[in-house]
Formats: sequence, structure tokens, C-alpha cells
Amino acid sequence: MNPEENYRKLKKFALEIGCDFFGVADIQGIKSNFILSPPLKEKFNRAISLGKKLLPAVLDDIEDHPTQLYFHHYRQINFFLDRVALSLADYIYNLGASALPIPASQVIDWERQKAHLSHKKIGELAGLGWLGRNNLLINPEVGAQFRLVTILTDLPLSVDSPLERDCADCYACLSVCPAKAIKENQIDFDHWACFELLKEFRRKGYVGQYICGICVKVCSGPK
Repeated sequence: MNPEENYRKLKKFALEIGCDFFGVADIQGIKSNFILSPPLKEKFNRAISLGKKLLPAVLDDIEDHPTQLYFHHYRQINFFLDRVALSLADYIYNLGASALPIPASQVIDWERQKAHLSHKKIGELAGLGWLGRNNLLINPEVGAQFRLVTILTDLPLSVDSPLERDCADCYACLSVCPAKAIKENQIDFDHWACFELLKEFRRKGYVGQYICGICVKVCSGPK
């Protein structure tokens, strides 16, 4: 099977069923970090990253804490991504290859903030964006205002290249972060300060999940 032709087929299919972004990553150098069984780690060398934009009007509802409207939208976007990942995995299966969709938002261990894999890292390797100061993937079109899902596959696919970009002189997220978790350098992001505030939002009953959205609201892409 031709990797370039497979790439074109899958991208066309993904965009037709409603995805906004599509990219393919070579995961041979990072799959040892996945929380998957050894046979699955061995089986897959490619990962497809799919993205869906968030609606700006929903983000406009956020002020100093996440809202029920944002919480519902967040869950519906994740549900959509899980459905399209399943559809694309089935499409790959019908091409004669294997595919494993990884849930868009399924954290295995919240205290250690561990999932099966990092959708952000896959998206970065697939050329969909760069890791920003807010510790989110930043897309050149929409900033941090999108969600991701991943499909692992053994289908021969050409791969995308990471973007050679960063947040440059944009610091909008620093001033709005109520946890003061965002720093000038991305590597200094305070994961625990962020998580403690997410737990407080949940304790106060704003939302039923560990989400915020404040820095997402102000990160709409390079100006």
C-alpha cells in the first residue's frame, strides 16, 4: 500500500466527516512512554492526530472559572472526536490494516496526570501545532481553541513534520491564569498549581470535571 495515497485517502475521509485538522506522526521514538500493553506498543509505528475547533461563543461565557456551557461543549467535542476516531479506525480496518482509537479525554491517573498517551505530543509531532506557554498545543489557525484525539495504526502512511514555531512575544495567557501556573518559559509550567485550582473549581460545583478554559479563551492563535 502506498503511504502517500493512504495519507490522502484518510485525510479526505477525516475532513469529510467533520474534522478540522489532520496530521500523521512517526511514533517510534516515543511509544515506549505509552501506557499500553507491550504487543500494542510493538504493533503500531504511526499515529493519526485529529482536531476539532471549539466554538468561540462558548468560550466567551467564561470569566474567572469554567461554566456549565463550556463543560457541556467540552464533553460534546470529546464525544464527537471519539466517534470520528472510531469511524476512521473502521475505515483503516476495511483497508486491511489495524487501528486503535485512543479516547479523547480519558485520564488513567489524575494525581499523576497520566493517560494512555499524550494527544498533545502526537499532535505536535503530526505538525498540528507547538507546545505553548499554557502547556497546551497551539495551532497557528486557532491557538489553543481546539481538542484532539489519536488513532494508532500499522497502515503505511507518510508523516508530517513538526512546526518550527513557538509563542514568540505573546504572553496573553500569563496574566489571566488564576493559578499563576503559566510562566514565561513553557518548561516551567506549574502542573500542580494548575491541578489544585481545577480541583477547587470542581469542589465549588462549577463543573463536574477537572477543566478550566480561561487560558484557552485568550489563546486564539498568532495575531
